[in-house]
Amino acid sequence: MSPTTAAARGNQRSLMPLYLATAVFAGLAMPIQSRINGALGAKLGDPVAASLVSFTTGLILLVLASLVLPGPRAGALAIPRALRERRFPLWYLAAGCVGAFVVISQTLTVPLVGVALFTVSIVTGQTLGSLLVDSLGFGPGGRRRVSAIRALGAGLTIAGVIWAVSPRMGSAGAIATLLVPMAVPLVVGFLMGFQAAMNGVQAQAYGTPVAATLVNFVVGGILLTILLLVRMPVSGPPAALPEQWWYYLGGPLGCVFIGLSAFLVKHLGVLLTGLGMICGQLLGSLLIDVLVPAPGTVIDAATIAGTLLTLAAVSLASIPGSAFRRLRK
Repeated sequence: MSPTTAAARGNQRSLMPLYLATAVFAGLAMPIQSRINGALGAKLGDPVAASLVSFTTGLILLVLASLVLPGPRAGALAIPRALRERRFPLWYLAAGCVGAFVVISQTLTVPLVGVALFTVSIVTGQTLGSLLVDSLGFGPGGRRRVSAIRALGAGLTIAGVIWAVSPRMGSAGAIATLLVPMAVPLVVGFLMGFQAAMNGVQAQAYGTPVAATLVNFVVGGILLTILLLVRMPVSGPPAALPEQWWYYLGGPLGCVFIGLSAFLVKHLGVLLTGLGMICGQLLGSLLIDVLVPAPGTVIDAATIAGTLLTLAAVSLASIPGSAFRRLRK
């Protein structure tokens, strides 16, 4: 190994705590977005319309950033050239469709299964998808060997999430009747691992994660528009848009989640990025339940213990294999 390569790896490891903290911060946006989009879906009476509103507000923010800021503007101008030169397979643009499905699953599934089961399902799918993506080398950082310690950390993360939400899960019989609706966030969570990898590759091609997020929102917005136009003759038009400003924060929060994810997968890999964001999701959910509790909210020792276990599991998974071997000696 050359001195330059060794120095680069050492610098990367020294920055890992900062990258993980950023992943946790990005994950905080998702439960807040879920609460807002769920409320917007109930207000409009149409989950697809609510998802399209969320994507539209995010797209407006990204377009403004691309017009005003030099870095995002250069990235936006690089998009047509990157597509012409086929710097990545064009089907990677389907990452935007995954983003649309995430928002639809929030507005459609949460009223059916509740926030607790939704969280368990999407986190399980996200963890399994991230493990597979890293092992295949699908992301911009190339193949990352999934060591036993990282697999253990992923398993403990799922266990911690289940423990944290267990006070709100209800009886086993009730859960069994909801297995089909729970499959929706499970599949969407699995696809989120691939979405993060595809967005990371696009961010490299455009030169900035802002441009990758912009493409994500354009593709997702087109898909949602088509779905709404197909749905309207059957379901009728949605209700009038609400006047309260906070209903429109879901899109900007999605920009934070997707943009930071596209940036972080290059440095952390898809698995660690996903696990860090899962920590943020749990912490954000706990914070919301404390500050703005929904009806039926339960916070007890299991909620706090499960959240702490998840934090410990992500810390465990972030230890490099060589460092872990030294710790065992």
